[in-house]
Amino acid sequence: MQLDAAKKRVAELHEIVNRYNHEYYVQDKPTVTDAEYDARMQELLSLENQFPELVTADSPTQRVGGQVLEGFEKVTHESPMLSLGNAFSEADLRDFDRRVRSGLDVGAGYSYICELKIDGLAVSVTYEDGKLVRGATRGDGAVGEDITANIKTIRSIPLTILEKTKIDVRGEAYMPKKSFEKINREKDENGEEPFANPRNAAAGSLRQLDPKIAASRNLAVFVYGIGRASELGLKSHSDGLNYLGSQGLKTNPERRTCRSIEEVLDFVAEWTDKRNSLDYEIDGIVIKVDQLKHQEKLGMTAKSPRWAIAYKFPAEEVETKLVDIEITVGRTGVHTPTALLLPVKVAGTTVSRATLHNEDIIREKDIRIGDAVIIRKAGDIIPEVVRVLTEKRTGTELPYQMPSRCVECGSELVRLEEEVAIRCVNPRCKAQIREGLIHFVSRMAMNIDGLGEKVITQLFEENLIQDVSDIYKLTFDQLIALDRMGEKSASNLLEAIEASKTNSVEKLIFGLGIRLIGAKAAKTLAMHFETLDNLSAASATDLLNIEEIGDKMAEAILVYFSNEGTKILIEELRKVGVNFTYTGKKASLDNANEAFYGKTFVVTGKLESYGREEAKEAIESLGGKVAGSVSKKTHVVVVGEEAGSKLKKAEELGIEIWDEDKFLEKIGRV
Repeated sequence: MQLDAAKKRVAELHEIVNRYNHEYYVQDKPTVTDAEYDARMQELLSLENQFPELVTADSPTQRVGGQVLEGFEKVTHESPMLSLGNAFSEADLRDFDRRVRSGLDVGAGYSYICELKIDGLAVSVTYEDGKLVRGATRGDGAVGEDITANIKTIRSIPLTILEKTKIDVRGEAYMPKKSFEKINREKDENGEEPFANPRNAAAGSLRQLDPKIAASRNLAVFVYGIGRASELGLKSHSDGLNYLGSQGLKTNPERRTCRSIEEVLDFVAEWTDKRNSLDYEIDGIVIKVDQLKHQEKLGMTAKSPRWAIAYKFPAEEVETKLVDIEITVGRTGVHTPTALLLPVKVAGTTVSRATLHNEDIIREKDIRIGDAVIIRKAGDIIPEVVRVLTEKRTGTELPYQMPSRCVECGSELVRLEEEVAIRCVNPRCKAQIREGLIHFVSRMAMNIDGLGEKVITQLFEENLIQDVSDIYKLTFDQLIALDRMGEKSASNLLEAIEASKTNSVEKLIFGLGIRLIGAKAAKTLAMHFETLDNLSAASATDLLNIEEIGDKMAEAILVYFSNEGTKILIEELRKVGVNFTYTGKKASLDNANEAFYGKTFVVTGKLESYGREEAKEAIESLGGKVAGSVSKKTHVVVVGEEAGSKLKKAEELGIEIWDEDKFLEKIGRV
């Protein structure tokens, strides 16, 4: 194909694929099959590969995520992104209505518009000459972070719109329930702490420095406003929503214009009941005065507009019966109790299990088999036992005693000093071996795509793998014999196994499952020692010279590498060609911020602009170190809302304290 013909076809494919995306992600009404969509996308990719000069920033192919970012630049919003006051009851909403009526002229006609409050992260998207030029977080309302590369991966956000004047669109980025559940399953498999709620998940995804991660998390956006809407000639908020829809942007259809506070209360009651029927999480209702002239007259307080309020749903708690307690064995031998419940509906889903964490929690809450209990979902997602209804006890309830022997292999269980968990320390315990294999291939470890829990379990039960080095000795014939394993899947799996050999060594260190060594510590060790051989030969003094490595961690590393079985395993991994060298980026003054480089931070309390893990990642990306507790070695403590004992200790030790505003100021480009 000649260039002119290719250029014409690429333009046609842009229009076709954008239409398909709009139908699927905005209108929820796809008109073609997935196969047809994939065929047109592949045709476009093929032409762009053949004619690279035809690749444009607004091409549908550019949504998969580009190069890893160095950090996030600050963005000053042209008009502030406002926060809202909260209402928690009918009385609060009636009081809001009273204030609105008193703030407007007597007899002035006004109405409210009610919208669902999406449980996500507020974002701003700027278009110039019809093209998406910038995406940003809300931040403190005046200054946010430039997340353009990540915003472009969200398929419900069009890369081009009809309007040619510059407009600033406001919306809520969120993670659908299915995506949230999927990512938390992956985090659980990888030994990571799950996201507490969809908002944290959306925020964490949009603050990834690698846009490919954001692209993989299936985020979406509902737009709900325009900065300086009156400059576009709009008369009301509802006009603005209709205008946004006409530009191909996705607005939430579940909204209603209300002529009185009684109609507002009806809408709130309706969605309090219906909230769990949605495929995304909402945590309340936003009520706004609809007319822009009335919004202007009512004005602002120091923190929020007088013309809008957010009604917050109460947490849903449900009574059920705890019928038994089950034990699961983790990869480190920890025995974790789980409550088995009479199935009950909570926040829209049927719950029959809830974590009890450990023996101390069972004792502290005096949980007994047969108890009537109150459960809820932490963050509306994770089931937990809140309390026991002791007043309903009949005398037939049975106190629970944790087992003294491993439920899998029968070995005696131990409780190590200063630990709440009880664990099996038998290195040949089959449950631990199987869980260790599952951990080794997980995303945060060796990240072998296609080698999930079910496949690992099959391979283990068929005696095809007994330790992690056996994974690299698997053959096509062995894989093809597994249940539901086709030729293509077997070939793809072998390719993924081979590709994992080139991972930077911190992936291997974490994957080996050394007690007390998580993903962060694994990276610290890899950066410091550079090779697995150097780490395995390190002395206690070498290890303790690393600020993040304490006595117990050092001891765990020494014990692990002194084991004869470990030495044999490492040699087997060497033979099959697994990389033992750190190949990642090392923090240096060239890529670091001097306010952070070489300093130790502690983050405590709730930050509005960052989740706890995202704040840690930001600090580390600038050369700082993050510790879990405050000590004399701590340089700075970053405090959010509800900061507790760590703040008090920092004050006692005279350690520098940053509030969130100062943290954002210091973090600069992040």
